[in-house]
Amino acid sequence: MADAEVREAVPSDAAEIARIQLTTWRTAYTELLPADVLEGLDSAAAEQEWREALRDGPATVLVATEGSWVVGFCAAGPAPEQEVAAANGSVPPDAAEVVLVSALLVEPRWGRRGHGGRLLGAMAERLTATGATRGIAWVPEADTASMTFFRSVGWAPDGTVRTLDAGGRPLRELRLSGPLELQFT
Repeated sequence: MADAEVREAVPSDAAEIARIQLTTWRTAYTELLPADVLEGLDSAAAEQEWREALRDGPATVLVATEGSWVVGFCAAGPAPEQEVAAANGSVPPDAAEVVLVSALLVEPRWGRRGHGGRLLGAMAERLTATGATRGIAWVPEADTASMTFFRSVGWAPDGTVRTLDAGGRPLRELRLSGPLELQFT
């Protein structure tokens, strides 16, 4: 494998981040999302949203590189109260120390090379330095690759479930939770 690194994303990475997001969703989520939803994803709009996120925050975005290629990214930041609350609306005592991993994607052709682990590991280190102790991520229940990955670092479903409207098709997501002191297996 060529040189693999993780670095903080900059606004000029927005086009590559959007391309990776759309390519990954169109490849990995063909069974989860309706074809018209996947076909309707707008690359220019996605690029603009990422450019704004990289410029204005509040999430931290890291990119994984292999050689000169950007191959994946991770976005995470403080978890909004509604994201960390239990199904009954109660907020856990550690809510202020919880971060939301809102995106962790590696382009499929670069998968299984350790990029996801490097991204989440580097993100966990950064967020721990800010006082965060626990992370959460919403993962489609049928996304076995992501479920397996998060379980491999010590994260597990915490019992909270949500169902999104994915172009008229329900998409059931499980909230995974785990320590930021990752335990890769």
